[in-house]
Amino acid sequence: MTETQQQEWTNVIESDHSLFKLNLKDVWQYRDLVFMFVKRDFISSFKQTILGPLWFFINPIMTTIVFTFVFGGIAKLPTDGIPPVLFYLAGNTLWGYFSTTMLSVSNVFTGNAGIFGKVYFPRLVTPISTIISSFMRLSIQLLLFFIVLGYFIYKDQVLPNYWAFFSPVLIIFLALFALGLGMIFSSLTTKYRDLSLLLGFGVSLFMWFTPVILPTSMVKKQLGHYGYLADLNPLTPIFECFKYGFIGSGDFNVTRLLMSFAFITVVLFVGIVIFNKSEKSFIDTV
Repeated sequence: MTETQQQEWTNVIESDHSLFKLNLKDVWQYRDLVFMFVKRDFISSFKQTILGPLWFFINPIMTTIVFTFVFGGIAKLPTDGIPPVLFYLAGNTLWGYFSTTMLSVSNVFTGNAGIFGKVYFPRLVTPISTIISSFMRLSIQLLLFFIVLGYFIYKDQVLPNYWAFFSPVLIIFLALFALGLGMIFSSLTTKYRDLSLLLGFGVSLFMWFTPVILPTSMVKKQLGHYGYLADLNPLTPIFECFKYGFIGSGDFNVTRLLMSFAFITVVLFVGIVIFNKSEKSFIDTV
């Protein structure tokens, strides 16, 4: 092939597998594919359903009602002075986004093996599209949360503060944590399928260590001298800051929040390294 013919190529695919490279430039070039995957995820979620996207509202509403009745009404668990409905709705909204995103990203390799084996595109396109599609669900559920929040503000039962404006940063780090953990598990499950079976149970169990049902103050009180263990969960400062900003109550501490951000950054870095390493050979093991 002559030099003139070589210059006619617009895209060159090379075997560049740097462990620390995100290839965001390539992802941007395939942005149409990202939107196509987002559309696919959105349509497939409610295909052949009667209520369709209304399930975005129904799921958090029903979960909040059950939590309020069981934990707030029967068990009489405290909610840090927050109206139970608002406390559980806030926790369910954030937790739903995190758990859905992480479980979806953890299925990237096994769920898209057929596509990966036939055509080239940056593999990071699939987890990024998952984050975007999950964010669409979160946006709708946040609308429900703001409606309920507005009612309690009108009743003078809660008082938001300036930390509410920090919520986009909290959601970004929540997404990055889900992305990092998801890429780690996605890479590991290509060789160890047992992890995929345990992951769903592990996520459900992890919810009990996150202030979705139990407030952090209660957990610390029950642990006594070991109350500091409640702060080891990197999601705890994010959830508490979100509740503190919009509701004006919660066990919020800036130092713990910054430590959480630092830990999430490390997890994301490790996830990128493992994801890039598995990308080279996962098709032989899936």
